[in-house]
Amino acid sequence: MTHPTRTADGTRPRALYYPFHLCHENTLRRLLHDYASVHFRDYMALQLTPFHGTTAYADRMGERFPDLVMEGRIVQGYNVSGPLEADLSSAIDRDLTDAIWRRCFHRALSNDRRFQRGLFNTSHAVQIGGTLVPGPAAMLQLLAEAREAEPWSVTALRELAPQATNLEDGYRYEYALALVKTSASLQHTIRLAERHDLLAVTDSQPHFDLLTRTCEREQVTLENHLVAREGY
Repeated sequence: MTHPTRTADGTRPRALYYPFHLCHENTLRRLLHDYASVHFRDYMALQLTPFHGTTAYADRMGERFPDLVMEGRIVQGYNVSGPLEADLSSAIDRDLTDAIWRRCFHRALSNDRRFQRGLFNTSHAVQIGGTLVPGPAAMLQLLAEAREAEPWSVTALRELAPQATNLEDGYRYEYALALVKTSASLQHTIRLAERHDLLAVTDSQPHFDLLTRTCEREQVTLENHLVAREGY
């Protein structure tokens, strides 16, 4: 684990967990040891068009630990859902046109099962472009090497959404949506951390690498820490 620095007055800093709205209990225990409070976003539901996007769930980390919410150790309720505003779309587009960022994303999708499961549930048959496809077969198509270099933007994804009714366009849509969801979650991390004077912390190596790359490219100063998951 990379260790947080103390604030100017010697107190422990406050951390924003990313990129998810929930974390493993073991991770939470370690974060509470190192940080004065741990902040959580709500589930991210993106609205691409009036008819296309992702759905949201109302569950929050504090539901399992109401005492920690009452004590101020867990802070939650940061909204990251809804339509993508113009400045956020532009920031996502910069990630999607960054060859280094895209390579990091595709490598993680190919090699990191937890990263993969966070984007695609392929443990059973999945709907791709109107066709029901066995999960493992769908994953093989999504991991095709050519997808790493296919150009994408938020606008291109919006335009494809209502047309992705055949199998190949369905795969293209699902892959591009995974790119946008990943970038959006990291861009929200930067914005929330800056707005609320929080440092960023994750237990996902791929998301740590992707956020690090974005900050380097954008010349964003953000204290970013990784908790290595060990044995869970």
